[in-house]
Amino acid sequence: MESQNRCSVIIIGAGISGISAAKVLAKNGIEDILILEASDSIGGRIKKQNFGNVSVELGAGWIAGVGGKECNPVWELAAQSGLRTCFSDYSNARYNIYDRSGKIFPSGVAGDTYKKAVESAIQKLRTDQNTSDVSDVSIYPTTPETPIELAIDFILHDFEMAEVEPISTYVDFGEREFLVADERGYEYLLYKMAEVFLFMSDGKILDNRLKLNTVVRELQQLRDGVKVTTEDGCVYEANYVILSVSIGVLQSHLISFNPQLPRWKTEAIEKCDVMVYTKIFLKFPKKFWPCGPGKEFFIYAHERRGYYTFWQQMENAYPGSNILVVTLTNGESKRIESQSDQETMIEAMEVLRNMFGPDIPEATDILVPRWWNNRFQRGSYSNYPIYANSQMVDNIKVIIQPYICCILLQIDYQIVCCIFSH
Repeated sequence: MESQNRCSVIIIGAGISGISAAKVLAKNGIEDILILEASDSIGGRIKKQNFGNVSVELGAGWIAGVGGKECNPVWELAAQSGLRTCFSDYSNARYNIYDRSGKIFPSGVAGDTYKKAVESAIQKLRTDQNTSDVSDVSIYPTTPETPIELAIDFILHDFEMAEVEPISTYVDFGEREFLVADERGYEYLLYKMAEVFLFMSDGKILDNRLKLNTVVRELQQLRDGVKVTTEDGCVYEANYVILSVSIGVLQSHLISFNPQLPRWKTEAIEKCDVMVYTKIFLKFPKKFWPCGPGKEFFIYAHERRGYYTFWQQMENAYPGSNILVVTLTNGESKRIESQSDQETMIEAMEVLRNMFGPDIPEATDILVPRWWNNRFQRGSYSNYPIYANSQMVDNIKVIIQPYICCILLQIDYQIVCCIFSH
């Protein structure tokens, strides 16, 4: 098919990184751009959905990194936009751990188990970072055996200590986290960013420089730029391409490169960890769980690690909503993605009855996001593996002209800006 009109820069992906890149380009006078997005909306894994008459966040849900020495630009934009948020206090979650009989573990037992797990994890992490034998690296710093050990191990490694070393969000911006609880959704911030350089009317983007439902399948280097071919056969050309798709998509080979990317680049991409983080929402006719200070989060201790472990009640965010959220990750996420929502509801209800008794009401609705099976996402977020060295990190960041791989290992607005400063 004959090429469409040529532009200066094509941006593939309209998530936070793609929109941020376009904004930086426009700010520097480069407005001859084209944004190609595979899905039917901007935002990527920042996505809201109406559930139980409230707006819930299927993907990114918190503004992480508030209260530090530097102002988080996301928090600043949220404040300017009047986005409604609620402070999330995880500190008491370890004291709300239920066993299978519905009893809460004594605070002393929970505290001691948590302290030992943290100390062991830190020591193991230091050992792993100093060893050259990657084959000896273990994901788990200890060998948890009891249900409470497994639950705390899950909380530590799938939530609190997912990073090899602290990322800038926490070092510079602070450690407080705020849950987005706004009917406009977290994605509203992206639309506020987009309105600076894209034509909008009544909150909708009407600019023909943004093309939705456009699935890119091939990038071909030309003598004077790049040719982009889409799934429906359309062809676009540009001087440069900014590729802002996820690590999971790159690993899935949805997009081919001609010529192929250098081996050192593909190896760095393949070594990155892709995590699956699934928030399952359950709607009930009434509350049956504890509410009040220190009760927003609670934990289920089961002999299977990560089995419906981490729960959150949404009363702080949306009073009277009668919604519970349970978070699954990785193997458990992939498992529930492959089964029906009804099967997942049966499992979740069994867990809740173990904690709160057999007389609790049945859930009236369930919402199960499927980030792993979504070919435009292929996971929830990416991360450097625990054995990552500086060379691997550098290889991920290196720009290959005319491709600019705008890969974000976390949702970090500033990373995009740094790409254009070199």
